[in-house]
Amino acid sequence: MSGHNKWSKIKNKKGNEDAKRGKIFTKHARNITVAARQGGDNPDYNPALKQAIDKAKSDNMPNDNIDRAIKKASGDGAGDNFSRVIYEGYGPGGVAVIVDCLTDNVQRTAPDVRHAFDKNGGNLGTDGSVMFMFDHKGEILVNNEGKDFDQFMMDALEAGADDVSEEDEYFEALTSIEAYNDAVENLKNAGYKIERSDISYIAQNDIEVDSEHHAKLEKLIDTLEDNDDVQEVYTNWDQPSEEE
Repeated sequence: MSGHNKWSKIKNKKGNEDAKRGKIFTKHARNITVAARQGGDNPDYNPALKQAIDKAKSDNMPNDNIDRAIKKASGDGAGDNFSRVIYEGYGPGGVAVIVDCLTDNVQRTAPDVRHAFDKNGGNLGTDGSVMFMFDHKGEILVNNEGKDFDQFMMDALEAGADDVSEEDEYFEALTSIEAYNDAVENLKNAGYKIERSDISYIAQNDIEVDSEHHAKLEKLIDTLEDNDDVQEVYTNWDQPSEEE
């Protein structure tokens, strides 16, 4: 079973989210509202809404905020004008970057994303320029405290996962998009604590870059994530857990 070197990026990302809690909650609320508007307000029958809610809860978004976001979907026009747009490019050191946006104004978002790349030593590419380096997968992180990896491997594969790995306090299971929701529920029912789950773009191979590029890469990612229209930023950077 292969590893994906996701752990340091996840830990650093969690730190960034804690520092920007209000902005993160706003993005989750937008995602939830759009999902509810497009597929109905019952997560049992709307996989996109269930995914959006689970993702929000993994960032400790209060239930009241989630409920308000769902109710907002029933308002006139709420969520109608938002569309999902994917941008692709390269950061410093040749790192591939995917920027997943939910925007009501592409004419605003596209220049903002391009400016972030240009300002931080990157290049915004065309559709397909880096997507071939990633797999679109369900990603499930579980707390491994008191758990055996071999047992998790069997449970995860039985739950519908295609691949598993471990690092520090996490086990990771990757699934097809079709198997994702069932795999999350099956692992919960098997007694695992889900730390984070999402449909993600998983790099097929992470790359290391010279330390001279680290600061600009971090600034590029931070600038993109700070944009209200940006939902997620994915890279194939094998980001060190600690800078020297």
